[in-house]
Amino acid sequence: MRSALAAALLLGGVGAGPSDATPADAPATAAAGAFWVDPQSSAARQAAEWRRAGRADDARLIERIAVQPQAVWLHGDGAGAVVRAHVEAAAKAGRTAVLVAYFIPHRDCGAYSAGGARDAAQYRRWIEDFASSLGTGGAYVIVEPDAVAQLVAGCPRADAAERYALLTHAVQRLKRQPNTKVYVDAGNAGWIPDERRLVAPLGKAGIAGADGFALNTSNYQTTAASTAYAHRLAKELGGGKHFVIDTSRNGNGPFQGPQSWCNPPGRALGTPPTTETGDPALDAYLWIKRPGESDGTCRGGPRAGQWWPEYALGLARRAQG
Repeated sequence: MRSALAAALLLGGVGAGPSDATPADAPATAAAGAFWVDPQSSAARQAAEWRRAGRADDARLIERIAVQPQAVWLHGDGAGAVVRAHVEAAAKAGRTAVLVAYFIPHRDCGAYSAGGARDAAQYRRWIEDFASSLGTGGAYVIVEPDAVAQLVAGCPRADAAERYALLTHAVQRLKRQPNTKVYVDAGNAGWIPDERRLVAPLGKAGIAGADGFALNTSNYQTTAASTAYAHRLAKELGGGKHFVIDTSRNGNGPFQGPQSWCNPPGRALGTPPTTETGDPALDAYLWIKRPGESDGTCRGGPRAGQWWPEYALGLARRAQG
């Protein structure tokens, strides 16, 4: 796998909704544009723990993560209850939730974030539960990180025709919910360098019915490189498709070395999430990957999606500003 993606499985992401109460010593969820900030995120809890332990400087650094809105990854049974809880919490705050549907069969082609639905029938039921739980309040939904790009790169475990059909179904079902914006994941600028190779696959995956596509999910490509790539891809797709870019960990750009996608050293937080991009085709900078969650058991990291405070601290310490 080339995307660092998936690895974004969040601890407790399914089975526990957000709490209405914020610990007294947790960082305040400062204004963060249009998107909802989870007051019970791993980063918020870590900052509170370190303040209690007298590590005030480290707590302040982790708050650079805690005060920013981050996507919620849905990757197992019971997604509907979690979707509903987060969407309702966001609506109560006058914000919008960012959610990731990540349950496609043969997810991650058996690599660090292997898993997903056991078959097409289970996936369709799961998407129905996910979509119906969105209600009418709206959300941004990123559909199946890596699923398309992996087919282009080569994923022998997956049935391509089935996967494209399921992605198309997911897009169509999610778009039936009012005010929901849907973006099909399209990998990153370093994975499939010739964007034209993605045009037909994205078409098969239902891009025509989506609001656009997502780039750089859980990866480290610079915002400039991602934006240029996105504009080229949008032009090839036709129809003026929009896009979102994951800027969660791209502050220092990509790592030059082996396994550049997996917990690379020296990386930094990127541009905070916002809809104010200055580019009419770029709908938002998002933190889709939750900074501080491991990409997998490489470079001493815990399993994919587990909170790794030392890595989070490094991302925050190297962030600009």
